[in-house]
Amino acid sequence: MPAEPHVVAVLALDGVVGFDLAIPCQVFGSTRLAEGEYPYEVRVCGVRPAVGATASGTGYYKIQAPYGLEAAADADTIVVPGLAIPRRAPAEVLELLQSAAARGARTVSICTGAFVLAQAGLLDGRRATTHWAAAAELGRGHPCVDVDAAALFTADHPVFTSAGVAAGLDLCLHLVRRDHGAAAAARTARVVVMAPSREGDQAQFIDHVPAGSDGSLAPTLAWLSRHAGETVTVADIARQARVSVRTLTRRFREQTGSAPLAWLHEQRLLLARRMLETTDLPMTAVAERSGHGSVTALRAHFQRELRTSPDRYRRSFGAF
Repeated sequence: MPAEPHVVAVLALDGVVGFDLAIPCQVFGSTRLAEGEYPYEVRVCGVRPAVGATASGTGYYKIQAPYGLEAAADADTIVVPGLAIPRRAPAEVLELLQSAAARGARTVSICTGAFVLAQAGLLDGRRATTHWAAAAELGRGHPCVDVDAAALFTADHPVFTSAGVAAGLDLCLHLVRRDHGAAAAARTARVVVMAPSREGDQAQFIDHVPAGSDGSLAPTLAWLSRHAGETVTVADIARQARVSVRTLTRRFREQTGSAPLAWLHEQRLLLARRMLETTDLPMTAVAERSGHGSVTALRAHFQRELRTSPDRYRRSFGAF
């Protein structure tokens, strides 16, 4: 018998940024499990049926919210998209968020939606992020919040915050991966046509180099992904990129926000997760083929990054 869907309530407040509103609807609404089930039910909830939205901060239009706030009262996840101009949220919205937190529901903000979570007191004592241009204002208005202006997103279960625009996609995919595993997140990423593996601590301030231009690491990253399960050193990566180790390290920081080996370790973790989800290989084989070398190293990596063990992960997400 199919499990009850996980209800995601997306709050459409006046002044909502249309793109931010669409992100959770698209990601959670597109997620499909290997068995064909859609595990999420998405509800767009407004204080009023007609809501003022914006595409750019200046061009306003009206959208219809098919649900009222009462439809969010039993939601498993509540998402607050960004607002063009952060303002005091209606009292009933803050009460809804506080009640959700009290019953253990997950609360999520995209971009300046963090201001609403902060107004509800949900970010007090927590690390949080928002769009870099609004981070100082968030910190001034809410000194109890540990504002990280550089992070793509923060995860302090059950409260999650993201920076602007594309970072909201990263966070929503992270939540799908958390709920249903790496394979489900990868399938959803393919539907929305984006990379599935940007992590929250990657910086907002990355100087991207277009693929194919001089200095792009795109071919090197593709090569490194294919060889993630093998023994690879920084010198090996530099030789593949035909640059010095120093230049390689600088370009990695500029283009991925990460060091070469840190990026490689992320790929190895993803590879191990996929093997645990889709094969019945013994743990020693998973450790060797994912480049971890030993089961001890694999377990340490899972505990550090996912706060779980490979065995528990397989029991939760494995198909066998």
